[in-house]
Amino acid sequence: MTPAPAGLILASASPRRQELLARLGLPFTVVVARVTEDETPDADPRRLVAHNAALKAAWVAARFPAATVLGADTTVCLDGHVLNKPADAAEARAMLRRLSGRAHTVHTGLALRRGRDSLALEAVVDSTVRFRALDEATIEAYLAKVHTLDKAGGYAIQEHPELIITGYEGSLTNIVGLPLSETKQILTRAGLAPDFSASGPSL
Repeated sequence: MTPAPAGLILASASPRRQELLARLGLPFTVVVARVTEDETPDADPRRLVAHNAALKAAWVAARFPAATVLGADTTVCLDGHVLNKPADAAEARAMLRRLSGRAHTVHTGLALRRGRDSLALEAVVDSTVRFRALDEATIEAYLAKVHTLDKAGGYAIQEHPELIITGYEGSLTNIVGLPLSETKQILTRAGLAPDFSASGPSL
């Protein structure tokens, strides 16, 4: 589908980001950026998500210069190591074992680009998630219920959290993949007018 020339474009294939962005009440189109993201395990996580979000937004904005393009990227960081999307079920199990009984940080980078007036806005949001101590039976039960291969850290806080999570601090929507408060702020700065009233920002 060809986006409206001056419309809002989400440069992400993530269905979770699409669902969250829709809560702001703004019409938008999805255009997936064809870029190679940085997934370096020992990278600074805040710089990594900022880089990847900007990369996606810039790629789409270069092709639709009249549009306002939102890029986002989310990762999990534990002990200075980035946990991106697991390659397979074995890696997902390994990630859950590493997260077991620990607190980790979820980082999301936001980037807004608009070619016609060279608009460039960015933000990085951090949240903390605390995991239960997981035994192998719980890990297998979780993996049987949740598709984790498209999720940083190998888990989704919005899917069966009772099995793996004891609590969190900061933005819940950030942990899901798109911090709504900060997204609202950045879109407002770009001259758009998000409206939470349609469905509200809570999960």
